Amino acid sequence: AGGAKRPLLSQLFQPLNLQGGGEAGWDGRAGEPTCRSQKLMLQGGLIHPSSPGCYYYMPPAVRAMEKLIKVTDEEMRAVGGQKLNMPCLSSAELWRASGRWDRMGPELFRLADRHGKGYCLGPTHEEAVTELVAAQSNLSYKQLPLRLYQVTRKFRDEPKPRFGLLRSREFYMKDMYTFDASEEAARQTYNLVCDAYRSLFDRLGLPFIKVRAATGSIGGTVSHEFQLPAGVGEDRLVVCPDGHFAANVETLNGEQTSCPTCGEKLTQTRGIEVGHTFYLGTKYSSVSNAVFYSPENKPQLAEMGCYGLGITRILAASIEVLSTEDSIRWPSLIAPYQLCFIPPKRGSKEEEEGAALLERVYDDLAEALPHLAGDSVLDDRTQLTIGKRLKDANKLGYPYVVIAGKRVCEDPPVFEVWHQNTGQVLFLTKEGVIELLSKVQVP
Repeated sequence: AGGAKRPLLSQLFQPLNLQGGGEAGWDGRAGEPTCRSQKLMLQGGLIHPSSPGCYYYMPPAVRAMEKLIKVTDEEMRAVGGQKLNMPCLSSAELWRASGRWDRMGPELFRLADRHGKGYCLGPTHEEAVTELVAAQSNLSYKQLPLRLYQVTRKFRDEPKPRFGLLRSREFYMKDMYTFDASEEAARQTYNLVCDAYRSLFDRLGLPFIKVRAATGSIGGTVSHEFQLPAGVGEDRLVVCPDGHFAANVETLNGEQTSCPTCGEKLTQTRGIEVGHTFYLGTKYSSVSNAVFYSPENKPQLAEMGCYGLGITRILAASIEVLSTEDSIRWPSLIAPYQLCFIPPKRGSKEEEEGAALLERVYDDLAEALPHLAGDSVLDDRTQLTIGKRLKDANKLGYPYVVIAGKRVCEDPPVFEVWHQNTGQVLFLTKEGVIELLSKVQVP
C-alpha cells in the first residue's frame, strides 16, 4: 500500500536517456537543428517525438504544465478573467468574414467535413470569441469589461518545425480576449493584462523583456511581446541599456540605432517570444457586430484586446534560459516534482537504517506539509550508488534532493540536502529537513 502513495522513480513513465549524446538529430530526425531545451527534454524523458513538430508530453512534463496553468489561472483571475473553452474546429465562413481565411495562407490547417463544409484547426480564436459575444443579443455596458480566456491546444502548419516545443505544429496556448465599452477602458485593460504577465514571469523567476511589436496577422494598433533573451531565439530585439526602450527589429523604421528617449546606443539581442498582447479596437467586433447597449440604450461596438501566452513554449523556454548544458533547471514553482529522496545503496551498511529513516521523513513530511507529499519522488534504483543517483537528480533538476548517506547512522540521524537552484548543500536532522521544505511553494 505504501508504494501507491509514494511515487517511485522506477515506476514513472519517464524514459531517461541521461547519457544521451549531444550529437544533432539524435531524436530520430537527422539534420534537424536542436537546441539545449530540446536535448534536455528528450534526455530527461519529458517529451517524445511523434510526427514533425508534434510531441508526446510525458507525465512529468504534464505535471509541470498543469502547475504553470494553475499559476496562469491565478493571474488571470486576479484581473477578472473568466475561463471558458472554445472548439478547436472553426468554420471557414467565420474566417472568410474576417479576411483571415486567405491572409493566413498555408499556416492554417484546413479540412472539410463529410458534407464538404470547410473548417480550420484554430491557431487563435479572435473570430470565434467575437461571434460568441455577438450572439448575446442584449449585452449591457454594465456587464463590461468582459475578460474571457482559455488554455487549449492550438495548431499551426509550420513550414519548418524545430527546437522541440519552441516551434511546434501543435501546442498549448493561454489566449484571453477582452471586451470594453470605450477605447480608454480597453487601454486600461491592456495595461492590466500586461501587468499580470509581468507578475507571472516574475513569479517564475524568468528574465523577460517587454518589447514593442508588430501586429502581424492578428491586427490592431498597439502590440507588445514578452521575450526571454536567448541565443537560440528567433526574434531580433533592440534594447536601450538604461531600460527606456525595447523593440522587435520588425517595428523599426530605417536604421534606428539610438534610444529615442536618452540617445544611448541600442544593443541587439535575440529572444524567444513567450507572450504577445494586442489592442484590437473594433477590428473584429465590427465584422461580427459584437455590440453592447450604452447607458442611453444605443448599440455600440465593443473595443477589444487579445493576449496570448505560449504555455508549452514557456516550459521549453524556461529550461532553455535557466539550465546548464547537461542539467535541467526549472522555475522552482513549476518543477514536476519538488524533491527527490535518495536512500542508501543496496548492500551498504546504512541500507536498513537509512531506508527506514527516509521512510519516516517522508511520512512526517506528508503529515506536516501535505501539499508536498505528492510532489516528491523516491529514487528506488538502489542497485546504483548514491553518487550516480545524485548526478541523475542533478540532471533532472529537482529543486531539492534529500539523501540518506553515511551520516544517517549518527544520533540524531543527519541527512544531506541539496538545494539545486542555489547549489547549497546542507546537513540537517529530520526536523531541519521539514523546516527547510516548509518554505517551498507549490501552486
